[in-house]
Order: sequence, then structure tokens, then C-alpha cells
Amino acid sequence: MPAAEISAVDCHAHVFETSLQLAAGHRHAPEADALTDDYLRLLDAHGISHGVLVQPSFLGTDNRYFLAAIARHPRRLRGVAVVDPATPLAELRALKDQGVCGVRANLLGLPIPDFSSPDWRGLLGHIRELDWHLELHRDACDLPQLLQALLPSGCRLVVDHLGRPDPALGTADPGFAALLRAADSGRVWVKLSAAYRSARAPRAPLTERHADLAEQDAASARASAAALLAAFGPERLVWGSDWPHTQHGEFIDFGRSRALLTDWVPAPAQRCRILVDTPCELFGLR
Repeated sequence: MPAAEISAVDCHAHVFETSLQLAAGHRHAPEADALTDDYLRLLDAHGISHGVLVQPSFLGTDNRYFLAAIARHPRRLRGVAVVDPATPLAELRALKDQGVCGVRANLLGLPIPDFSSPDWRGLLGHIRELDWHLELHRDACDLPQLLQALLPSGCRLVVDHLGRPDPALGTADPGFAALLRAADSGRVWVKLSAAYRSARAPRAPLTERHADLAEQDAASARASAAALLAAFGPERLVWGSDWPHTQHGEFIDFGRSRALLTDWVPAPAQRCRILVDTPCELFGLR
């Protein structure tokens, strides 16, 4: 699709149905469907031309559902797959032909893999050869270990959800500080998305204390976004809605998620870079 037709890119969303077979050891089961047509209507309503579908953790390595969505809308959608590290290059090439542009390692609640193992060394080499990225989802406290292990691979790394700093520490989180330092590598990108996934306040602010916590969490997220913008610049930041906001949908929606980007990045030129140019380069949309 010509670049002129790209108005904005949502770089983190999920599609699925509750009837799908869940992966062994899944952390939670979705309570409602997240259908492709519903997602596209939200993109249209908010003036967003393109989306990147990320394989949800509860579906494991069975990427068929989001691949089918991309097949129906190949000019609008790209995907980030979850794969077994031993997946052969030929299978990964087939995924690329279907619109996949990266691999996700959702490591929440899991042991950190041995990235020096033969399978992981092979996968990292394949990611480089395919000009993909490796997406990392982990709390900030473990980012120093992950970055130290993965930066020597030469792969582009994309860190989910503002790096998930501890909101009680905010920009003083040592793991978050390590992420900021990694900006100098030139091979790390960060998603400005889903700050609520590491918030302290409960899902409904039922008490005055909870309301205060929610305000503090919002201030922490705003400060983290500002620090990321200062360190990485808009050239290596992207935005994601995190739709359908699984386990948090009662207090966040697509419109609020999009509005947060304007709060975090008030300069229109920087927002345009984050919404258009940077994701186009990172995900091969041009």
C-alpha cells in the first residue's frame, strides 16, 4: 500500500474467539470474542489505517486465527507470531509471506529462556535474516538480563508496554533505567501502550485510596513515556491500543488508549512520527 494511504498504525492489538483451543498452561482465558471486523471498525472510527496483530499468549504457537485475519485484509494488517524456537527457517519464511513481521516472546510468569541454546541461537539468526524483530514482554526488573543476553544477537528488539516499570518507582526503576540506556544501541524500540498492565490501583477505584493510587499510576506512566521519548526519540517509539484490553476492559477502551498518546506526546510532529513513519519502517509497511 502506498505510504500516502497510511494515516496511522496501531502496533499492538489482538483478535480471537473464546471457542478457540487454549494453549497448555495459559494464564487466563478470554471472556469475550475480539473479532477482526470489530477491530477494523474501531480503526476506522479513530482514523487509523493499519494494525499489527499480536498473537495472544493464551493461544500459544497456534497462529492460524490472526493469520486468517491478515489473509482477509492483507493491505491493512500485519502480524507478530509466537513460535517454537526450533521452528525451521522455511516455516518462518512462510509466515513472512502471510504478513508476519516479527516474533513475540511473552515471558511474564515464565522462566527466562537460555538464549544461548542452539534453538534460540538459530531463531535469532532467522529473525535477522528475515529482517524481523523480537518483541519482549516482561517486567522492567528483568530487562537488564534480557537486554544483556539479546543485544549481542544483532536483532532488532521491541519492548512491550513502556517496559513495564514498577509504578511505585517509575523512572527510578533500575530495570527501566537499563532500558533507557539501551537506546544508545540503536536496535531497541519501545511500545507506548498498556500502562495499566503494571498499575497498582485495582480495576475499579472503589475507595479514596484507590483513586489516589490511580492518579499516581497515571502520573508514573506519563513520566515514563516522557523519559522514553527523551531517550529514544519518536524514531524508535510506536503506539499500540492493546485492544481488546483483556482483563482490564472495564476501565479502558480504544478511544481512551488513543487519547493517552496525545497526553504522553503532546507535539503533533512527534506523534505523527510515532504513528506513521516509525511503524512503517519497523514493520515493513512501505
